[in-house]
Amino acid sequence: MDDSSIFIIGANGQLGTALRQKYPNAKSADIKELDITNKESVDTFDWTGIKTILNAAAYTNVDGAETPNGRVIAWAVNAVAIGNLVNPARRNGMTIVHISTDYVFDGTKIPHDEGEPFSPLSVYGASKAAGDLIVAGIDEHYILRTSWVIGEGKNFVRTMLELGKSGISPTVVSDQTGRPTFTSELVRAIDHLLTTKAPFGTYNVSNAGKIISWANLARKIFEIAGYDGILVTDATSQEYFASKPGVAPRPIQGALNLSKIQSTGYKSNDWQSELRSYIKEDESK
Repeated sequence: MDDSSIFIIGANGQLGTALRQKYPNAKSADIKELDITNKESVDTFDWTGIKTILNAAAYTNVDGAETPNGRVIAWAVNAVAIGNLVNPARRNGMTIVHISTDYVFDGTKIPHDEGEPFSPLSVYGASKAAGDLIVAGIDEHYILRTSWVIGEGKNFVRTMLELGKSGISPTVVSDQTGRPTFTSELVRAIDHLLTTKAPFGTYNVSNAGKIISWANLARKIFEIAGYDGILVTDATSQEYFASKPGVAPRPIQGALNLSKIQSTGYKSNDWQSELRSYIKEDESK
């Protein structure tokens, strides 16, 4: 695939960074050149030569989205901007690859499949669901629904590793379950869908393997990193967030059914092997 015809939006984020490494000749633009929340900016942008838009941009501050200002930003980036992008995509016959989230569901079903009705609990989840609906309105689209994303930058694994280095034993939520998704897995899935020309539509993407709680994931991180003296204290979501006002509700169960993308010939990597590689690479930096 000619990666010079790819345009990456959100190129400096966790996923965007990994996508730039995979597609070194892909194009991108900073906000001065392209503000996706501004219709005029998108409509007047020079899309010549672009065949595929990889939209890795999102407002992901789940708690911040519950504030008056954050609510506006979340809807601008996660929904309004998507409406702006589908116009040139439709006009120019471009394919949009868009990243979604398990937060579009309320977490009462496990595992979530692609046809489950939307039932978001938070502003963030609602704004992402709206973006999904907009993208689904054009024919040539891939929506990748994912969860617990881990890549470059600040994330749960690195937070736990920092606590381990400092000798701090954390309290971690134990009643929220799912599977991690390393950005390497998302990039592989995106490349698979594009290169195999899989049928357009929505695909669940996370790493494969056992469903785990955040607390047990923390234990696994400390085990792999060799922090044997670090103990993890379990807490329910209610207990953990009791002293934190303004926290958005989270879906309790975030595990995704991966059978649809696997039916296209894609082989999902187990999250435990990815976690070992990630920690090894992080420690070598």
